[in-house]
Amino acid sequence: MFLLLALLIGVISGLRTMTAPATVAWGAALGWFDVSQTPLAFMGYRWTPWIFTVLAIVELIADQLPSTPSRKVPMQFGARIVSGALSGATIGAASSLFFGGLIAGVIGAVIGTYGGAAVRGRLAAAFGKDLPAALIEDAVAVIGAVLIVGAVS
Repeated sequence: MFLLLALLIGVISGLRTMTAPATVAWGAALGWFDVSQTPLAFMGYRWTPWIFTVLAIVELIADQLPSTPSRKVPMQFGARIVSGALSGATIGAASSLFFGGLIAGVIGAVIGTYGGAAVRGRLAAAFGKDLPAALIEDAVAVIGAVLIVGAVS
């Protein structure tokens, strides 16, 4: 169960890089799951969810800008893999599956990056513009992250 959730939070990282770690950090900080005795204890610290939340909000705004590069360029893609690894490992660590969660998060991030780009491209073509597709992707990422982290508890 935890490995599936780690994979799914990785998919969220592929959609929106900072949404997954922000939501996972909130789950840890609110005590929905315990990572205090793991190398990822910092995810449950008081300020961690706030920092990731600010980064997630900035990302949601920046994603709407036409100058934002593709999620598939090396810098963006790498950030999504790191985010998926961190988020998946945190979920995995809550059940002593740190490395399994890390690997599942990376796999999920790759799936989310390529799958999200394909779906968003199709939606943008159907709408005739990108903004509605981007907003739908934002909603899927945020709601999905909350549901996934809620299922961990």
